[in-house]
Formats: sequence, C-alpha cells, structure tokens
Amino acid sequence: MIVILALVAAFLALRLYSVLGRRTGHEQQPAPLQGDDRIAPKPVQPEMRNAASADRVRFAESIIAPEAETGIRAIINADRNFDVPQFLEGARSAYGMILSAFWTGKRDELRWLCDSDVAQSFEQAIDEREAAGQVLDNRLVRIEKAQIVEASMVGRTAHITLRFDADIAAITRDKDGTIIAGSMTDAVPTHDLWTFTREIGHADPNWKLSETDEAQ
Repeated sequence: MIVILALVAAFLALRLYSVLGRRTGHEQQPAPLQGDDRIAPKPVQPEMRNAASADRVRFAESIIAPEAETGIRAIINADRNFDVPQFLEGARSAYGMILSAFWTGKRDELRWLCDSDVAQSFEQAIDEREAAGQVLDNRLVRIEKAQIVEASMVGRTAHITLRFDADIAAITRDKDGTIIAGSMTDAVPTHDLWTFTREIGHADPNWKLSETDEAQ
C-alpha cells in the first residue's frame, strides 16, 4: 500500500522501492487521523447514494471505491465517531509526512507514524543510504488523487487501504553534495497503495501505516 514510488533515477527506484514497494504481510499528521474528539460523523458513500444530488454521488465515488463501501460501513458500525472526510484528510497529511521522514532520515517520526515492521524496513533503507554517504533531496509536488480502495474490520482492528496518485521530484546527492541522479524540475507520477490500521477502542486514537505496495 506503502510508502511505493516510481522515481526519476534508477538508484532512487532501488532505494525507495526496497521499502515503499514491499508488503509487510500484516494486516497521522496522526492528529487528523484520530478517531476521538470528533464532531458527529458525516454521511459516507452509502447514504450519499440515496441523496438526490448527482454531485454528492460523484464526490462520494471519488473518495470511496464501490468495492470498499461494505468495509467502510463495518468500520462506522464499530466506531460511530469515524469520519471519512476527516480520515482522508489525515491520510493525505500522513502520506507527505512519512515520505518526508523517510527522505530526511527521521527515524523517530517513522516509528510514530508506522507500525514496527514498516518502520524497521524504512530504518534499514536509511542506514544503507547513510552508509553509502548518499542524501535524498526529494519533494512531494502534489497529490493528484487519494481514494479509499479497500476497507475491512478484522476482529477489532480496522484496515483501510488508499490509492495515492502523486507527483514527486527527486534528487540524489553524494557525500560531497554533488547531484548524482534525478531532477527537481521534472516530477514523476507515482501510484501507491498504503494501508492504515487502528484497533477500535484502543487508548491510542492514531492510525498507523501497516502495509505498502505499488498500485497498478
């Protein structure tokens, strides 16, 4: 679902896909992703489908794929405070924060935003990059689209997978600061699948990144 980029340079692809394009086998800014301290939940796609406004239907379909509707209903039934638009806003923020933390080597931030397996994979890639004396100078240009494509309740744990279509500019520098790959003027389109999980009723209200893959 994770963190899963097709960047400009072959080196970047190797370094980034080694972490972001790997499924962990497990089924953020966290504040917007919190499940507590919310206003009353807003209607999601199933209710919007019954509305008279075609615009509301199109909006709902743009943020929730039809195949994810049943799972979203199950999550709302388990957590009446769950709010789809707020979750989506938080997921978009988390996407940028996690990428930035990985690119800049902020391990503590990755441990806060990701589950232990995903954070460990990121840290391993950061260690390898630092050992080689290389620095990533990447920038998330824009998120073109973020859509919930899968959702489910497994026991008391909610799982939500989002597809992110984004543009990323990237540069790799050596230990002397010389550019060895990439360009900050040519952004590359990326298509990622990221899965966020949260145990409903747990004291920690934050969603964690638990799985990443490359979208087809």
